[in-house]
Amino acid sequence: MSKPKGFEKPTGFRDYTPHVVSKLRMIERNVLECMERWGYRQIITPTIEYYDTVGVASSTSDRKLFKLLNSRGTTLVLRSDLTAPIARVVSSMLKDEALPLRLSYHANVFRSIEEEAGREAEFFQTGVELVGDDSPEADAEVVALAIASLQAAGVSSFKIAMGHMGFLNGLLEEVIPGQTAEQEQLKEGLLGRDYVGYRQSIEALHLEPGQKQRLEAILRLRGGKEICTHAGELSSSPEAAKSIAHLCAVFEVLEAYGVSEHVLIDLTMIGDFSYYTGMTFEGYAAELGSPVCSGGRYDNLLQQFGRALPATGFALKTNRIIDGVHGITIEEKKSVRIKYSPERRAEALAEAARLRSIGQNVITSLLADQGEAIVSGANADRNEQVIIYGSDKGGL
Repeated sequence: MSKPKGFEKPTGFRDYTPHVVSKLRMIERNVLECMERWGYRQIITPTIEYYDTVGVASSTSDRKLFKLLNSRGTTLVLRSDLTAPIARVVSSMLKDEALPLRLSYHANVFRSIEEEAGREAEFFQTGVELVGDDSPEADAEVVALAIASLQAAGVSSFKIAMGHMGFLNGLLEEVIPGQTAEQEQLKEGLLGRDYVGYRQSIEALHLEPGQKQRLEAILRLRGGKEICTHAGELSSSPEAAKSIAHLCAVFEVLEAYGVSEHVLIDLTMIGDFSYYTGMTFEGYAAELGSPVCSGGRYDNLLQQFGRALPATGFALKTNRIIDGVHGITIEEKKSVRIKYSPERRAEALAEAARLRSIGQNVITSLLADQGEAIVSGANADRNEQVIIYGSDKGGL
């Protein structure tokens, strides 16, 4: 028998039961408190934005946007990320604030999906934007804060893979100059982690064996600080050299933060090449093959809102952490259950108010049966203390 339609939900949307909500709120609270300690102030933007402003500026592809019309026929979108809306606010309401700006957020976002199992059309992101600083120090700060945020969320085992868009751009322009379509195809292969397809694309190019080897060698540029040297030997492009120098400066700052053991340099990691302009990174938990956080530098976004400023940031994939990372536990607060007889209602409710005023969780209810034991004690099954105000004035 099929489930009644009254209980069905649209594909990609979910209900959050109390236990999952407790987990979500714990992560939200701990991570936002962590970000606040780093000087990031929380911002909230609307769930709905104009398509012609935030929608077209978003990194989300047009086909993944949820679109709707208002009463005037203007196209609106459900926010698909927080970065574009925050760029709008920075360029308007916050235009007179001193730079750099440090902003944090936690919100639900919406992306239209194909109807396939395991994909979500609504999910939560928690992240930061650092606006107005293009230095290696700024990029290192957001990576170090991403590490601290993952730890605050309860993720104990993870790695951050850090790359740079400029290195690949410089290498490709050096080896296959002006061949835009071929360059895009190679980038698509790396973006999708399709290394077989990437090698096939190289083989299809009319290049000398040495040039093909240089393009294929990028697949081996994964590791520690030594990758800086290896990358420098692979390309003499000024853009590539500048990018590697910046990335290695970021790594040195992360060493000073004392978190470099969580980071590896991976020059195959390019992020969305239509959006990111410099350093990019992704965080992977030990239990999951898909990233639990991602971020990087996007220096071209704010100029779309009339304010050309450099910016960098990241977002935690909060739903993936909730669903896929083991070992995240919630400390269940012990509650008090007060049961009372009609005669002692005022006395019992006054005690409940007193306990709540000092932070205690209290549930109250009328005694179902006056024969119920007039005792106080612990209910192990419910992790709660039980207090009974019975009709016997002598018993609590």
